[in-house]
Amino acid sequence: MDLRLPRLRRPRPRRALAAAAAVVVLAGAGTWTAVASDDAPEVRRADRVMATGDGVRIDTSFFTAGPEGRRPAVLLGHGFGGSKEDVRAQAEDLARDGYAVLTWSARGFGRSTGKIGLNDPEGEVADVSRLVDWLAARPEVRLDKDGDPRVGMAGNSYGGAIALLGAGYDDRIDAVAPAITYFDLAEALFPDGVFKKLWAGAFVTSGGGCARFEPELCAMYERVAESGVPDARARALLEARSPAAVADRIDVPTLLMQGQTDSLFPLGQADAAARAIRANGAPVGVDWLAGGHDGGDPETGRLHERVRAWFDRYLKGDESADTGPAFRVTRTGGVDSTDGRAQLRGASADAYPGLHSGTRTVELTGREQRFANPAGANPPAVSALPGIGGSGGLSQLSSLGIGVSLDFPGQHARFESAPVTRDLRVTGSPAVTVRVRSTSDDAVLFAKVYDVGPDGRQQVLPSQLVTPVRVEGARAGKDVELTLPAVDHEVREGHRLRLVLASTDLAYASPAAPATYTVSLKSGLTVPTAPGVTTAAAPLPAWVVWLPVAGAVTALALLLTGRRRTAAPAPDPDLADVPLQITGLSKRYARSADRYAVRDLSFRVDKGQVLGLLGPNGAGKTTTLRMLMGLIKPDDGEIRVFGHAVRPGAPVLSRVGAFVEGAGFLPHLSGRENLELYWAATGRPPEDAHLDEALEIAGLGDALARAVRTYSQGMRQRLAIAQAMLGLPDLLILDEPTNGLDPPQIREMREVMIRYAAAGRTVIVSSHLLAEVEQSCTHLVVMDRGRLVQAGPVHDIIGSGDTLLVGTVTPVEEPLAEKVAALPGVESAVRTDEGLLVRLGADGTAPRLIAELVRLEVPVTSVGPHRRLEDAFLTLIGGSA
Repeated sequence: MDLRLPRLRRPRPRRALAAAAAVVVLAGAGTWTAVASDDAPEVRRADRVMATGDGVRIDTSFFTAGPEGRRPAVLLGHGFGGSKEDVRAQAEDLARDGYAVLTWSARGFGRSTGKIGLNDPEGEVADVSRLVDWLAARPEVRLDKDGDPRVGMAGNSYGGAIALLGAGYDDRIDAVAPAITYFDLAEALFPDGVFKKLWAGAFVTSGGGCARFEPELCAMYERVAESGVPDARARALLEARSPAAVADRIDVPTLLMQGQTDSLFPLGQADAAARAIRANGAPVGVDWLAGGHDGGDPETGRLHERVRAWFDRYLKGDESADTGPAFRVTRTGGVDSTDGRAQLRGASADAYPGLHSGTRTVELTGREQRFANPAGANPPAVSALPGIGGSGGLSQLSSLGIGVSLDFPGQHARFESAPVTRDLRVTGSPAVTVRVRSTSDDAVLFAKVYDVGPDGRQQVLPSQLVTPVRVEGARAGKDVELTLPAVDHEVREGHRLRLVLASTDLAYASPAAPATYTVSLKSGLTVPTAPGVTTAAAPLPAWVVWLPVAGAVTALALLLTGRRRTAAPAPDPDLADVPLQITGLSKRYARSADRYAVRDLSFRVDKGQVLGLLGPNGAGKTTTLRMLMGLIKPDDGEIRVFGHAVRPGAPVLSRVGAFVEGAGFLPHLSGRENLELYWAATGRPPEDAHLDEALEIAGLGDALARAVRTYSQGMRQRLAIAQAMLGLPDLLILDEPTNGLDPPQIREMREVMIRYAAAGRTVIVSSHLLAEVEQSCTHLVVMDRGRLVQAGPVHDIIGSGDTLLVGTVTPVEEPLAEKVAALPGVESAVRTDEGLLVRLGADGTAPRLIAELVRLEVPVTSVGPHRRLEDAFLTLIGGSA
């Protein structure tokens, strides 16, 4: 059976308009809103739903700002598992910079319908051409010719891949700027024939389960997950959905931004894309950022600025726009004493060096070694762990000189260099040739290079990256050239390089049958140094980089005395028993002194409370939670947890547990085994996990012994909550814990939260399900536009006497509701299914309101205090949800 998909014909401009008329249907005229700003043009937003003609409806938003007239357009894609709302802030910034920006939720995400196709050329890629058709008909968009708009594409991860694919399939795309994405999805998930099971499982989980994908993708995943070996059909299916399939067609200016801390889409993916696109004669910029899918600093503000400059040059035609160097890499050096974050500095070159520039050979020593692939490939070695990302991820610790990898005795071979005699900067992919024999026909090895300190105990696996390799015909012995992961890492004088070849790795599928491998060296380790890359600022002294983190923080604090605060605020003894106190908290948007995501926010949470954090999209809830968890720094104000000021890496955060995204569980392990592996990765003693207590609260019962792949969505959610409860943190933060659950599952989740708080602990839950919040929460904090609207016990907010529910015979039309809202003594009037929800001002009274309603001929049937949280919420935010 031929699983290759046909290539879409690139639309010619005149035919594209006809296709748009025949295939693309706009659902209504759309909904327009305006985003105000004190120092920039007002952003206009129009929401529309587009019908594709094959039964799928795509949810879109169109952003413009400033005066009327034509301008270049940008299509902005979102990451996997997200929606168009994730890129709204960047869309608004680009609109203010003079672009017409169109965002959309891809098939199967957000409010768009359809099955997830992993950027299927006949699905998601065809949708891009339909979006370009629509832009070509807009009066706000500049045209190169009839039916051909001036348009660029940008996006991260899933959205970055669709940008590359769009450029390959549609000639009308003029420039692209993808970030942390793939060029060959088959090679990303099946590197060298080895199944990347953890990341593949995370894909399926974050997509909402196998049934949410196109049937052939679901069948492929289940087949490969069961066998542990990717077959030719699986590779062909993913290759057809990869930019590499149309590499010869991508010939537009391309800015490739790839993450160094990324075991999903490593630097080699961007390297392959850069070589292919440059061969087509197009300008290419390559930027290796500090973050990635495994954590680290995403450098969001810097990258957004670079994308804007790239589009200014290649869409607006601004010759003065500084698009940056041909190659840039962010380097980590030491720790910032104010917040515990790694310090970053840039290095650059006038030409992209590739992954093998300026090589030198480092000799390795070690005899021929035999080691085992254990039955069931268990226990597995540990490197990168999807789902343990963020600012405290394993790769971030690696960048700070903290070794967190695990190789089991008897399951690996190792070869070591002599101490290097001078600092050695590795930029690119090291390589080595080894001879492999196996008692089985095939062998699977995981190659990695450690940086080993002078004491022999301190060892770092740069960015936690490994190279898997499947060696076929290994029984007779075979010479294998191994290309190690691309990194940018400095090996200090006196350190050694250690090559490790392991038989297992937690993130990958290894053969289940036991075998014995024999490995010997055939060459030295070839190390790329990229001599043309120079660092903008002088590197920090070696003693700063390689001291333990606490020592480094102290040393830098002494160096910076007088310029910034050198110590965290002292604990407040009066708040020692208070789980959370937020005072005057503010966070501004990037590049703006006056636009706030959160502004002057203050509230307190006490022990035993289940606090609901409510607000419409854009209210600042997620930003507040990210600051609370130490992921981002506030611009003003203070957060104290049990009296201690919160900052990234603060010890008090060990008393906080959080569930903010779907966890990436291993589908073939049981629920209990998944939790045990997660806790082991934290490095804390097993007895501190309080595993049994967390599981009892989660209420999973006998299901803990079953493979996670058999779990319902509700059981997966409860297992994820149990993971957040490990260690029984005193403060538990849950972001949308009931997403995707049916009513019985939601009720079970409610009971989990109530049981957890019953022991005197505290829960903060952010949710859009107001009826559920009303039943499960004891207290509420309502936010709107970054500010606190109201805080207090649920019954006080619901029973507020200044809000009345006016029942009417027929629904109230908007003009009449506006007249009621303008009455003396009335703060707001919001239409509901029953009539009107009216909030009275300080001088308003019910008798006067009734008299005015009669005068306005409102068909009133009843007037009384409201009793639903939904009504109170709509009143408090003025209907802006």
